[in-house]
Amino acid sequence: MPIEKSFTARTQPSDQLLTTWITSGDRRFLLYESNSSVTGSITLPTTPIKIDTSRAYQRIRGFGFSLTGGSALLLSRLESALRKNLLRELFSPEGIGTSCLRLTIGASDLSPYAFSYDDLPADSRDPNLDRFDLFAGDPDLVPVVQEIVKINPDLFIMASPWSAPPWMKTNNSFIGGELKPECHDVYARYFVRYLDAMRARGINIRAVTVQNEPGNDKNEPSMVMGAEQMADFIGQFLGPALRQARLETAIYCHDHNCDRPDYPLAVLADPSANHYTSGTAFHLYAGDISALTQVHERHPDKSCLFTEQWVSAHDSFEGALMWHSERVLVGALRNWAEIVLEWNLASDPTCCPHTPGGEKNCLGGLTLDGQTVTRNVAYYLIAHTAKFIPPGSLRVESDRDTALPNAAFLTPDGRIVVIAVNTDDTPRRLTLSDAVRGSAPCPVDLPAKSLATCVWKLPPGSALR
Repeated sequence: MPIEKSFTARTQPSDQLLTTWITSGDRRFLLYESNSSVTGSITLPTTPIKIDTSRAYQRIRGFGFSLTGGSALLLSRLESALRKNLLRELFSPEGIGTSCLRLTIGASDLSPYAFSYDDLPADSRDPNLDRFDLFAGDPDLVPVVQEIVKINPDLFIMASPWSAPPWMKTNNSFIGGELKPECHDVYARYFVRYLDAMRARGINIRAVTVQNEPGNDKNEPSMVMGAEQMADFIGQFLGPALRQARLETAIYCHDHNCDRPDYPLAVLADPSANHYTSGTAFHLYAGDISALTQVHERHPDKSCLFTEQWVSAHDSFEGALMWHSERVLVGALRNWAEIVLEWNLASDPTCCPHTPGGEKNCLGGLTLDGQTVTRNVAYYLIAHTAKFIPPGSLRVESDRDTALPNAAFLTPDGRIVVIAVNTDDTPRRLTLSDAVRGSAPCPVDLPAKSLATCVWKLPPGSALR
């Protein structure tokens, strides 16, 4: 049986100087707090990881999920007390401390159907956005987000469109097509209308991406947008529109795979777009995670975000845990990501809701089956980071060439947090050391195929030099 502590037992990290939290691929350990050796063996192969807190990299903004319309629908169907407790588990510091949330502007493919906030009959136009309606679809989304914001007012919320309203597109369809050049201005005002409508309901959207997966023309909904068009839209329309509306919402480009670092580099090469663009968002359905570093090295003044990766219902728990831990968590963080998001927060047992042409096998971080909640691999991936690495933490130097993929962080309260992945089929021992603190008080034993988060406190009465 899984050794998973109940939510009520998940308070703050232990008072021990070094505490380890473990999730294993065989599910024997699920966010399990361990203050001693897991295996009890003294003959394990040992991997030392040296940390240097004097060498700092990016500042972390948060970890979390996307709250799709389908997720909000399922959450809204939970009994009030259960939903309240579950949202506190997800978004409060006493729970797993989810610190970032991605919303969809209009429908995503994990809404029950495709819609925008300004849908019109064929051949109609609405240049003044008189028909704009924030509740045109996914009516449960805003109320659920309002509940979440009450729990965590400091939540970093970003939003992404899957498609412009079809009347603004070259093919008048939710699937594929491009934004008409003559609709650049009205589409920029559509963003402003959305941001204002959300703000009026107590929801502050702190960042937007211009287009989810601008090279994907198959999804429902979707829209194609080349780098040149995105640069023009940002520099000449969206950026000025946000400034005129006195909105401080940050703009991020790309929001697609790591196989096309040339795309954000082309956008950022445009002086006007560069002026208004805060950075680049990435997915990892193609390419190598090092693409983030390629863009960072060319534009070190811009941020890199990792905004989406989904777990398939056909993936094994172990396989998904290892792949996402090594590539999405450690990989993105070692390549300058300030935010790391898994994709859909919740789905039902059949991976619904989704649009007729949407992804049919997307496993949520949670499976909500009526009033029954099952925590899936993405839940544990985010818990291992969000719970222990709060916004404002700094990634610091740690050994890269080890048998254990890892990343290290210095938190605002002076803890060292290390996430480490044992991809081996056998257990492995980990030792930690730091130039400031010396050696950690005890070794850490990692089960085979496991993800560990090590939290190293200062001894009482000491301080960082």
